[in-house]
Amino acid sequence: MYNFSMQIPTKIHFGKGAISYLSELAAYGKKVLLVYGGGSIKKNGIYDNAIAILKDAGMEIFELSGVEPNPRIESVRSGVEICKKEQIDMVLAIGGGSTIDCAKVIAAGAKYDGDAWDLVLDAGKITQALPIFDILTLSATGTEMDSFAVISDLSKNEKWGTGSPHMVPTMSILDPEYTCSVSKKQTAAGTADMMSHTMENYFSMDNADCQKFMAEGLLRTMIKNGPIALAEPDNYDARANLMWAGTHAINGVVGAGCSPAWCIHPMEHELSAFYDITHGEGLAILTPAWMEYILNDDTLPYFVQFAKNVWGLSGDDDYALARAGIDALRKFFFETMGIPSSLRGVGITDEKNFEVMAQKACDGCKGSFVPLSKEDIIEIYRKALA
Repeated sequence: MYNFSMQIPTKIHFGKGAISYLSELAAYGKKVLLVYGGGSIKKNGIYDNAIAILKDAGMEIFELSGVEPNPRIESVRSGVEICKKEQIDMVLAIGGGSTIDCAKVIAAGAKYDGDAWDLVLDAGKITQALPIFDILTLSATGTEMDSFAVISDLSKNEKWGTGSPHMVPTMSILDPEYTCSVSKKQTAAGTADMMSHTMENYFSMDNADCQKFMAEGLLRTMIKNGPIALAEPDNYDARANLMWAGTHAINGVVGAGCSPAWCIHPMEHELSAFYDITHGEGLAILTPAWMEYILNDDTLPYFVQFAKNVWGLSGDDDYALARAGIDALRKFFFETMGIPSSLRGVGITDEKNFEVMAQKACDGCKGSFVPLSKEDIIEIYRKALA
């Protein structure tokens, strides 16, 4: 197990009616920037409820709406401008990972003199941020309890992650009822996203039994509850288990003491940057292709344990068992959850961008479980295209 330092300062209010805790924001000032996406929160009543609580607490509310999936730097800049002009005290995001990521970088940009894109390219420039609060409406990214954000500049075909302890939310409200209206597509993609977070850590764990067994438990929780949420969208227990598992997948508890570099996420970020696809779907398509590509004598024990402890499989032939585990994951993503099974299924039909994408992605793969060269990544993209 590697050395690590860990602190998770986010206060979590979990469960039905947890939105009432929004009144706690009054302790942090009077002016709040409310950040949200396409307006679904106005249809399901969350917006009206939040506005009423904030007004009752004496808050002055400013708004930034229309945050995109794969949030754009343009939205971040608009939010920063509002914060600086109106002397905003805090940022409140209501939505999924994209909205919260956008709010995080807005909060940091409000305390920075230059362009917010600088903070995406160089996290070291993030030295402070406004307090960040959120109400989660989609179980997927785990951003509600971590220090990371991913922002896109599609004019440059760039999508980069950044992170800072200053961007960890002060408080997150997690009401599983708010995720019941999430579409099947987004429920499936969100489940794949949180599973990918868990597996990025799982396959870099050496002699970290505590983290490995927790990761296996999280994966089994996702595998059990994802299909239930698809079949029964209003099943509170399934939504609650997915929400809490997704939070723990990336809040540091499972990843502490493990190899820090991930490889599948950098590869998928390039897909999203060039083709603006759904992040979780891209991760689901790439993961089995990556697994098959790196399976060898050195990695075999990890995949055998994955097959046994996550999927409950058994057998005497280790290679057959490892491949059976990969096949189980493939069937779960593409048959049980209904995610497209190849890059062609999300509209990517040729290799024209693979080389430049792979070149950019390989920098993010340095130090990962199996370091990947540009040529390796191109081959994985090709496997995922087939």
